Amino acid sequence: MSILFITKVMEINRIRPDEHIFTQRLASIANPPKSLCFMGNLPDSGAPVVAIVGSRKPSAYGREVTEQLAGDLSKAGCIIVSGLALGIDGIAQRAALEAGGTVIGVIPNELPDISPQTNYKLAMNIIKNGGAILSEWKKGDGKVVNRWSFLERNRLVSGLADAVIITEAAERSGTLNTAAHALSQGRDVFAVPGNITSPLSAGCNALLKQGALVATTAADILDVIAPSTTQSATDQAVIPLGETPAENTIIDLLRAGLRDGDQLQQQSGLNPADFATALTMLEINGVIKPLGANNWALR
Repeated sequence: MSILFITKVMEINRIRPDEHIFTQRLASIANPPKSLCFMGNLPDSGAPVVAIVGSRKPSAYGREVTEQLAGDLSKAGCIIVSGLALGIDGIAQRAALEAGGTVIGVIPNELPDISPQTNYKLAMNIIKNGGAILSEWKKGDGKVVNRWSFLERNRLVSGLADAVIITEAAERSGTLNTAAHALSQGRDVFAVPGNITSPLSAGCNALLKQGALVATTAADILDVIAPSTTQSATDQAVIPLGETPAENTIIDLLRAGLRDGDQLQQQSGLNPADFATALTMLEINGVIKPLGANNWALR
């Protein structure tokens, strides 16, 4: 790690929200921050900003859709904002970095401390790759962090964004607090539909009933916040194709959201032997991947 990078990490900048193009929208939210502290670099490109939040203990499905959306939105030029928390927040931020995107982490405590400590390396990678860690506080401000501090932080996560995506959340998840802030701030709120029998998707499904926009691909978000985008991440992606009609049938079902192997076999109309053969060939050819418990997903 270079001396220059260490110096950059240790440097804490303090500004008023209206002093930078990236943070100026926070000046007009309810209970606006008096000042903002950050380590790293704040974006000045005016690119679309998307916040991705969700459960701290996501399922394999929640992890998969978060990685897909964060990666594709980053490839399309969006800045990804989240809270640096365990679970969906960190998953989204890592996927965005892997896709070459710019990431902002918003934390509730005094800089330069990182919370949670387990995401310290992630925070350093965010800064190293051109992003920033942002807070209302820095050492010496006397900020005492309690459970309400995280809810206060959420208004900044949503306030910085053009749109907020909840990829997986239980019915009483704290993530829904971010959605509430987003709605009051006039931001677009998206939710990823989930299994109706999964408690981890109850919050998202409830938001959709209440009028949240459906998020299944990056294009769903880009069509709303950046309709002039000439080529979204999903346009650039290569749609996987099978080598036989049976393989293509399975691919179509996976793209429609099915994951369970038994349901895939039933919906495909294939006999068990033909289905098993097609599934095996798709895995061998790197088109699909196992998620465990006889669940499958496209790579």
